[in-house]
Amino acid sequence: MDRKLERLILDLLRRHNLLRLATVRPDGWPQVTTVTYANEGLTLYVMVDKTSQKAKNIRKCDKVSLTIDRDTPDWDRIKGLSMGATAQILADRKQKAYGAALLAKKFPDMAQWASHAATRTSGYAQSGSCCAWAPRKRPAGAREVAFSTAC
Repeated sequence: MDRKLERLILDLLRRHNLLRLATVRPDGWPQVTTVTYANEGLTLYVMVDKTSQKAKNIRKCDKVSLTIDRDTPDWDRIKGLSMGATAQILADRKQKAYGAALLAKKFPDMAQWASHAATRTSGYAQSGSCCAWAPRKRPAGAREVAFSTAC
């Protein structure tokens, strides 16, 4: 992946706190939920209750889509990240604790919750094909860029 594009994506991940996660329900309809996330490089971690519909959906179909962006009154200034990915439910207690620690670091108010998260939640990380987009008023030569990597 181009270093400039990777820096753009990492900057977007650093500056934002919410993502909209779309999963596939058992009846085939999409379900979109807003959740917090933390990342290590281009790997995203989200913690969800192991009995939630999101976790059930991912267990049945690991294909997900997500966006990370923010509201802006000026459509010419929209920046964000859109990703089609596969989601992995983390079964290993150490992996779940690691994801919870990343969330606690990003969201200090979650620290107490995160210390117990590995036992009562299902963590998952997404990886797959990603698409980043630039503001509507793009510099000459700028375009949408798609790449395949761990995100």
